[in-house]
Amino acid sequence: MTQADTQINIEPVLQRVAQAAQRAGRDPSEVTVMGASKTVDPERMLQVIAQGISHVGENQVQEAEGKFSAPGFSESGVTRHLIGHLQTNKARRAVELFDVIQSVDSPRLAKRLNQIAGEMGRRLPVYIEVNIGREASKNGVSPDDVTEFAALIAGCENLELEGLMTVPPEAEDPEDARPWFKMLREMRDGLEQLAPFQGRSLKLSMGMSHDFEVAVEEGATMVRLGRVLWGSRPV
Repeated sequence: MTQADTQINIEPVLQRVAQAAQRAGRDPSEVTVMGASKTVDPERMLQVIAQGISHVGENQVQEAEGKFSAPGFSESGVTRHLIGHLQTNKARRAVELFDVIQSVDSPRLAKRLNQIAGEMGRRLPVYIEVNIGREASKNGVSPDDVTEFAALIAGCENLELEGLMTVPPEAEDPEDARPWFKMLREMRDGLEQLAPFQGRSLKLSMGMSHDFEVAVEEGATMVRLGRVLWGSRPV
């Protein structure tokens, strides 16, 4: 049996997102569900897109190339996010393939993306990836450097800072992620007080299958869901 042979019903997941939002006194419409689709075949992706999932996230440029050219995908109207680490030598292809880059983690990469977006005549939405737990094994900007990095992006005429993204330290209990999500929200709130971002509503991409309900309670505007949407997947 292939992935595509099993029908997906996303309604229970959407209900969990809505209930988490309501517990926090939020409007569920403020939260976007992204299908994090690493290793998921295009047919299965199209199943959830047909049910209303309008954003998908891929980890690798090479894997995304094949999927985005699959029959029916270009007509789906889905917004394509890169959520995995991006090497500068793949930046041009990433700008060609993706609508949003969520994993901007260095000044060098930001400047390269700005250059390429300018050459292509587009303004590229980006998120700063924050290494919220300062883990050596993860990519991302240190929390101490976010304000300075955001100012650099604000000075890039072809980039639009859309928000902050993070993956908190791994933990069995989803509640352990709550302080990290709160920290990212407070970081976002601080940026919105700065001149380049006043009057803006910067987004928060945080929360995955294990901890998305806690993330929504702490202010996530986008949750990146894989296993809970697709079920078991090839590794």
